[in-house]
Parts: sequence; structure tokens; C-alpha cells
Amino acid sequence: MLTISDTLRLRPYDGKHDFALAWYQDPELVYLVDGIKEPYTKEKLDRMYHYLNTHGELYFIEMKIDGQFQPVGDVTLMKEDLPIVIGVKDCQHQGLGRQVVRALMEKARTAHFDHLGVDCIYFYNLPSQKLFEGLGFKRIQTTSKGYCYRYDF
Repeated sequence: MLTISDTLRLRPYDGKHDFALAWYQDPELVYLVDGIKEPYTKEKLDRMYHYLNTHGELYFIEMKIDGQFQPVGDVTLMKEDLPIVIGVKDCQHQGLGRQVVRALMEKARTAHFDHLGVDCIYFYNLPSQKLFEGLGFKRIQTTSKGYCYRYDF
């Protein structure tokens, strides 16, 4: 468990993720993540979490709500990408992403990463661009779909 604050923590992935399917049923959230508005199937969610878990450190973002920690999103720490989703609408735009990314930047620094990358943030995903740029990530490349970012330690 990676404690960020009294009300926010990262719980390592344990293979159980059925509760997250509801997040990936939201066409607007899926559009920000994948560039299409097609909701995930259970099989697609299974494949995504398998990939993220085998290629990085996958966590569920948990927030204390009504006295108990509940999953509200997911994040994966990889050297070349840092995908993050706040899936619960009531928890979006509250600064949780900033706290989570900052904590993972510190984890990466203490693990002697020389940098962190963000593979691609779509042109229209302004909240994610603002999040990473606000934490010191620099645009290093423009693709046909968006921007790639890098933070050097």
C-alpha cells in the first residue's frame, strides 16, 4: 500500500477489478483514454489490466469516503508511460490525479529512474495536459493524435 494522505492511497493490483468496468462504460472517459467512445467489455478490461500489470506497477486509487477506502480510479507506473484514470465522476477535478502522479514521481525518483514518460495525451484532453505540465513534464513530441511528455530527474 502506498499512502498519499489520510484520505488517499494506492492499493496494488490484486487481480480483482470487476468494479472498474462501470468506469470504462462512460463514453466520455473512454474517449479521453482511447480516442473512441466505445465502452469497454469485460474482456477488454481484463486485457487492459493484464497488460498494465505485466508492464508496470498497477494500482487502484482509493479515496476515503464515508470512513472507508473505496476505489475511484487506476494508475500504472511505467518508465515510459504513466496512465491514470479517475473513474468515479464525483472524484474527478478535485486534484486527486495531481497527488497521485506526484507520489509516483517520488517513488520513481527513489527507485533511481532517470526519467518518466507519458506516451500520448490526446490534443483535446486538456485536463491531463494541464496535470502533467503543472508537475514539470515537458512536451517532447507531437504525434498525429496528441503530445508525448517526459520528466527528467
